[in-house]
Amino acid sequence: MKSVREWPEFERPRERLLKEGAESLSDAQLLAIILRTGSNKKTVIDTAMELISRFGGLKGIEEASTKELKSFKGLGNAKIAQIKAAFELGRRVLSHTFQKQIFNSASIVYNYFFPILNGLKKEVFITLLLDTKLKLIRHVKVSEGILNQSLIHPREVFKEAVKESAFAIILIHNHPSGDPTPSEQDIEITKKLKQASEILEISLLDHVIIGNGKYFSMKENKII
Repeated sequence: MKSVREWPEFERPRERLLKEGAESLSDAQLLAIILRTGSNKKTVIDTAMELISRFGGLKGIEEASTKELKSFKGLGNAKIAQIKAAFELGRRVLSHTFQKQIFNSASIVYNYFFPILNGLKKEVFITLLLDTKLKLIRHVKVSEGILNQSLIHPREVFKEAVKESAFAIILIHNHPSGDPTPSEQDIEITKKLKQASEILEISLLDHVIIGNGKYFSMKENKII
């Protein structure tokens, strides 16, 4: 079996990235650059493809614990550290971009959070804390699991907003089914939180439900 170094230059991931840009590479090719070498008589591309398949994509790899990654034959401490560092750098770049963005529409919320929530098997409920210019102070994960009124209590949703003296908040959660249509429970929770926001004088600007390639805005649909 030929090593990656023996491949034609135009097929080598690192050389392709430098000539054509990172966007021209597949997930497996980008991961192969991070891993650098293969194992067990497999090329690094084969190793990357198997890793993606094993964990169900890049999101699964990012969420995997060190112990879970070690269970994959061919990943030692060095490679696991490289993977974890790459994902953390991506998160920090995204976080820096968040700080500059003005969150004044559901489409902006969707564009920023779809890559984060896409592919998750559980519902995740997030609160965006915004200042008077609608720039992000920070975002807070309130709960993980099927939404219900006991999990999404106003106390938990607004606790950090009060602490940070937030001017406004936007609620976000995902539907793992891919269909962002709100359930009756989603609507009831949103209306309850809207009432709480008025009492606390912290504006609830929207509740955006993120699906697969589309979103639902409670504000745009005049639910709040």
